[in-house]
Amino acid sequence: MITRATVDRIMEATDIVEVIGEFVQLKKRGANYIGLSPFANERTPSFTVSPAKGIFKDFSSGKGGSAVTFLMELEKFSYPEALKWLAKKYGIEVEETETKPEDKEEENHRESLMIVSAYAGKFFQDSLWDTDEGQSIGLSYFRERGFTNETIRKFELGYSPDQWEAFSAQAIKDGYQEQYMVESGLSVKRDNGSLYDRYRGRVMFPIHSMTGRLIAFGGRTLKTDKNVPKYVNSPESEIYHKSNVLYGLNLAKKAIRDEDNCYLVEGYADVISVFQAGIENVVASSGTSLTVEQIRLIGRLTKNITILYDGDAAGIKASLRGLDLILEEGLNVKVVLFPDGHDPDTYVRLLGSSAFKKYIDDNRKDFILYKTSILLKEAGKDPILKAGVIREVVESIAKIPDSIKASIFIKECSSLMQIDERALLTELNKMRQAKHKKDSQHQPELTPFDDAPIATEPEQKPAEADGEPQEKEIIRLLLLYGNRMIDWDGITNTYIGPFMIAELNDVEFDQPVCKKFVDVYREEVDNGRLPDEQYFIHYPDKDVVDITVSMLATRYSLSENWLDMHKIFTPSEEDNLRGAVLGGIFHLKKQKVGKILNKLLTDLQTCEDPTNQEILMSQYAFMKKVEKKITDFFGTVISK
Repeated sequence: MITRATVDRIMEATDIVEVIGEFVQLKKRGANYIGLSPFANERTPSFTVSPAKGIFKDFSSGKGGSAVTFLMELEKFSYPEALKWLAKKYGIEVEETETKPEDKEEENHRESLMIVSAYAGKFFQDSLWDTDEGQSIGLSYFRERGFTNETIRKFELGYSPDQWEAFSAQAIKDGYQEQYMVESGLSVKRDNGSLYDRYRGRVMFPIHSMTGRLIAFGGRTLKTDKNVPKYVNSPESEIYHKSNVLYGLNLAKKAIRDEDNCYLVEGYADVISVFQAGIENVVASSGTSLTVEQIRLIGRLTKNITILYDGDAAGIKASLRGLDLILEEGLNVKVVLFPDGHDPDTYVRLLGSSAFKKYIDDNRKDFILYKTSILLKEAGKDPILKAGVIREVVESIAKIPDSIKASIFIKECSSLMQIDERALLTELNKMRQAKHKKDSQHQPELTPFDDAPIATEPEQKPAEADGEPQEKEIIRLLLLYGNRMIDWDGITNTYIGPFMIAELNDVEFDQPVCKKFVDVYREEVDNGRLPDEQYFIHYPDKDVVDITVSMLATRYSLSENWLDMHKIFTPSEEDNLRGAVLGGIFHLKKQKVGKILNKLLTDLQTCEDPTNQEILMSQYAFMKKVEKKITDFFGTVISK
């Protein structure tokens, strides 16, 4: 268990904008930062980070919390794992107390896979650096590829011994369970139940999650036997879904965000060579066709992708079809083509860093224009083939969500293809109308108004929703003003938080999470402590954190221009804090009294015992007086 002092040091050092900025491209807006949700597919930013409060709120998915909560939601970290990740980032030594055996929980399934993968990564690195076989075969290969020792260590490259059971036997000896070795794909089970190594005799390329946790491997054989597959990759598992992973993203994400551009290549070696050349904003789809999930990962960091193609003509044609996915996601795509027979890995080694960077800058082309020129060259003077090219290019342009950007491409392609711009626009509109019609057919059929069923009874509000707004308002006031000193009507020398808790001592909260929050607040006050918003933002109970963030976060903020430019003064809640606090208390009490009155009225209607009726009438009259006092505070009149 991590000590409280360590947790405090981590929280003090953590900059939530800096942490979340590693995974989401944030832009400053007023006092806050906004970006696209990493938890939902959206085109309009609804993700907000408040550096002043140290919280984020995702209005698309409803998620929110601290930097710790963000890591737990994004990477499925446990609470201690998220703290340790932050501690490593900020160079804080983690102090832990000894966990009692009865308190130690068994590691969950996902974490067990992570642990055995991390163990394997170290095993392969040790095999590369510390064994004769690893040095003579694996290390020699990497150095032949031009990788420096620093680069080899940065990418945690390794070597799997050319033996049937080297890894599996050592892992079992060190106490790792067979189940997780097999599920992670590190070991394969024979028919007789024994295990053998999947990657034997291969150089190893570890694959990491966006936060840098090792989740899978790619193993390359160095043998020339055609019956042996060149690459063997980890199978899908609970921690590894290849369609959701980009090789090298853990090391590239900062550079992608800083450069506002992502270079996309095909293989492991391409990433490593280009990264080593000083172009660090580079990732690979690891040999798989580019997926929507991978594009969205990039889209969280930048809207600009530059594809570094191999110089193979057949590969280029195949890749062109897949890149329409990028356009559909609203990203800008540029293309760099290398001379035939070269890929980014070989070409950077041929030219060197400076010349390679210059080549990329000089040969970068917009994807649409590049595709047009490639297909026109292939069609030649054949009118039928040229007509097909026009339709294919317009299909790509039709996928661009931004109509202004699409219009610009139409104009440029018109000149390039020597065809009237109006003809291209007509074709574009036809395609968009057809898509709209197709999408409309998939919409759920709505019931016509006249045929709508007639409700026999009004829809009943769920019982648990009774008083929810009033109860949440109390929590909001406690969070915002609980540690402010009272200074009104002769009431002094006390804080708003304890004052509200005392005033609500006779009120029972119906909403479980509201009750939990108030109970925690009351317990802290009883112990002589006054909890602030940070106490609840970092509280270990997720329900408490969720409602805290919901009450603190707002999607909108008032522009300073209202006063500075338009001379419009907007009163602040703090200008009448007395009214806000007492109003919150009395609104809640009024709601609770109303609920009691309704219950008494129902009991009176069903009660047949005269004595009990008299008691109920007395209680009802008393509660009506209470209601009248509360109503008098608001200056309203009860009409019933």
